[in-house]
Amino acid sequence: MHEHVHHRHGSGHLRPLVWGLVITFAFALVEAVGGWLSGSLALMGDAGHMATDALALALGAVAALLAQKPADRELSFGWGRAEVLAAVVNALFMLLIIIAIGVAAIDRLRTPQPVQGGVVMVIAAIGLVVNLAVAWVLHRGEQTLNIRGALLHVMGDLLGSVAALAAGAIIYFTGWTPIDPILSLLICGLILVSSLRLLRDSIDVLMERVPRELSLPVVGKTLAAVEGVRSVHDLHIWRLDSSTISLSAHIVVDDLQAWPGVLDRLRQTLIQRFDIDHITLQPEPLQGRQVEIVDRISDR
Repeated sequence: MHEHVHHRHGSGHLRPLVWGLVITFAFALVEAVGGWLSGSLALMGDAGHMATDALALALGAVAALLAQKPADRELSFGWGRAEVLAAVVNALFMLLIIIAIGVAAIDRLRTPQPVQGGVVMVIAAIGLVVNLAVAWVLHRGEQTLNIRGALLHVMGDLLGSVAALAAGAIIYFTGWTPIDPILSLLICGLILVSSLRLLRDSIDVLMERVPRELSLPVVGKTLAAVEGVRSVHDLHIWRLDSSTISLSAHIVVDDLQAWPGVLDRLRQTLIQRFDIDHITLQPEPLQGRQVEIVDRISDR
């Protein structure tokens, strides 16, 4: 005998990803041509970021579309983790980009090349506006791991545009070209931190780790303090996807007849205090637990 409460969130995450994809891909072409003509590594690196952003956004859009599919006999929890898998792929993809740009930047420091600062400034300024627009579109959506993965790419581009703009200005006014690869390395370091954090959070979901904002002992003690509850055991808390926290537990009660009222109090506590909305609770009579404990002691 058990009770199960589940409030499923909708996955209305597709539209911002599609809009971001269209805007990003269009400007990636513009920046690639501009970077090639001007000889700017920072600008070409930013164009590379935007091209991979377009791929990341496309991957995210497909994952968001899959996440909307209902549960079936094979996937009884639904397709929600498709978005988590997309976030993992995007984070790993971003790490590869960081390595590639880092290697290119070091090579450029060893063998400097001429850069047309004026062209870089103009295109980077336009790119900054475009990236701000895409980031705004994505930020307005629910912050799932999938959206965070796409937003990570866009923020990398936004920082890349700032770096390219700064590099273009310094080269235009001073002629000091090493600033171009130096700023590229700085941006790679900043993006690396966010990429590793996203990868960690995604792996947490796949490993069914207790959400970092929750404490298993605290949740257990809170449930045990609810009126009508004697103790709690076999408590598990994990994320099904970016937006759904699940909990299952065995609840020892004085009287099974009072279970409906106890269940309602437990459910309200979990939703209001911990925002846990996918709940499976198994009631157990206190008398049965006492007999079980005595039997175990006798066996020893």
